[in-house]
Amino acid sequence: MWLVVGLGNPGSKYARNRHNVGFMVVDELARRHGGSWRSKFSARLADVRIDDHRVGLLKPETWMNESGRAVQAAAAFYKLEPDAILVVHDEGDLDLGRLQARKGGGFAGHNGLRSIAQHLKTPEFMRLRIGVGRPGRGDPRPLADYVLSNFEPHDDAESLVARAADAVETLDAEGLDRAQAQFN
Repeated sequence: MWLVVGLGNPGSKYARNRHNVGFMVVDELARRHGGSWRSKFSARLADVRIDDHRVGLLKPETWMNESGRAVQAAAAFYKLEPDAILVVHDEGDLDLGRLQARKGGGFAGHNGLRSIAQHLKTPEFMRLRIGVGRPGRGDPRPLADYVLSNFEPHDDAESLVARAADAVETLDAEGLDRAQAQFN
């Protein structure tokens, strides 16, 4: 079993925000693999099969900064070690559209990752970082306001989400090294 956690904030107000790209990716995986969402662990949970592997998809319904509570509860329920958890999240330090799969690392100011590491008692879980970029030249918004704004039509969020879902499927089927070679 593997747990794929999409990070985001609950509520329709945030649904198309750059900060919610993790939610968008797990929604795409649920769509592709026939998952249906139910409430559990202060989150939305769907169980799917990807290439005959059981995969839990999790969208914490806590605010981003408290995501670790839901992840810890799901990990304990499924008896998963941190290396069986993949967190899909936005990354302002990566150019828009760039993907990076990795295990462990720092938080780069991402409070959702910090919360998960605190609750799992380790930062050594898998991550799929999805580049959302930073405000462009002349845009006075701080990064926090930028990631809490919606994707623009020219950002092509649908293609980005589809590629990120492809990367998750590759991680599941072929492992980290292959996913890194193909998507990083």
